[in-house]
Amino acid sequence: MATILTTISSTGLSNKPSLARRSGSSILIPVSVSVAPSRRRLAVRAAETDTDKVEIKVPEKAPSGNGSNGGSSINQLLGIKGAAQETNKWKIRLQLMKPVTWPPLIWGVVCGAAASGNFNWSVEDVAKSICCMIMSGPLLTGYTQTINDWYDREIDAINEPYRPIPSGAISENEVITQIWVLLLGGLGLAGFLDVWVGHKTPVIFYLALGGSFLSYIYSAPPLKLKQNGWIGNFALGASYISLPWWAGQALFGTLTLDVVVLTLLYSIAGLGIAIVNDFKSIEGDRAMGLQQSLPVAFGIDTAKWICVGAIDVTQLSVAGYILRSGKPYYALALLGLIIPQVIFQFQYFLKDPIKYDVKYQASAQPFLVLGILVTALATSH
Repeated sequence: MATILTTISSTGLSNKPSLARRSGSSILIPVSVSVAPSRRRLAVRAAETDTDKVEIKVPEKAPSGNGSNGGSSINQLLGIKGAAQETNKWKIRLQLMKPVTWPPLIWGVVCGAAASGNFNWSVEDVAKSICCMIMSGPLLTGYTQTINDWYDREIDAINEPYRPIPSGAISENEVITQIWVLLLGGLGLAGFLDVWVGHKTPVIFYLALGGSFLSYIYSAPPLKLKQNGWIGNFALGASYISLPWWAGQALFGTLTLDVVVLTLLYSIAGLGIAIVNDFKSIEGDRAMGLQQSLPVAFGIDTAKWICVGAIDVTQLSVAGYILRSGKPYYALALLGLIIPQVIFQFQYFLKDPIKYDVKYQASAQPFLVLGILVTALATSH
């Protein structure tokens, strides 16, 4: 983990040329910025890539929190695309942690607790669950998102230059400090939970440590798993579905092999969800020479079908598994939750995955996460 402290030359926003190197690639990117009294323009030129020279011009004006883009302030707090520029340091820190990504992890803890069959609506059990949710969501997911933004700052300078790091709204030292505080806070809370429930083997701590390491190699060179479309997206899906489920179940019961296999299978659906997020980064991925992103590697039309196929086939397979386990009502409930997802896929995502990615996720994912809970309840009975 000490390599997190390695300070790489960031994308400088100055009026002098600078050089940004991306580890593990052959890309040398001189960055020049011209500042005029009325506007700022960032020009990023690829000086050495596997293709011809590329020049990317980003919008000259940051989104405004008022007027036609009144939702950008909310976007900023949630950490999603289209956020307004912000000067409040605490809001900037929250944006780096991307609260919009926390709910799946929190829900995973709920599913794990349900799958254990031992959760009771007592003050103590609720308090344990809340601590586990804070560990999985704000702390360790916040760590994951912050370190991902740190190592993606050159790409963000192309896709969304007004994010906190490429815009210079937060310093390098402040970002590194935030990474360490979130990581150590999450690991410390995991260890505390093991002591609280009396684990002889610190299972929750090991899960938190493994997930944190996976997050690091997902974002950081030299491995940088996210550069490999298949491995990176599956690792992301497993982190969002399997790990919080395992933590929630270990908190109240015992992990079993069939649950581990079932949740890893569900992580293939998480792979599909991760692909959805790749469509919004196509421009930056191409400019930086990252050809392993599935929409870049296969094209938009093929990648969108791979995406929905991974989501739907996985859930149908899980429904078949539940049916074979002699639980037809749970299998039928899961099938009932798959149908609206397919409808929204045709209504939004398959029509235009770039334009409707957020609308599709907001419409379809609630049914997917409810299906995960149905699966958890089926395994507990």
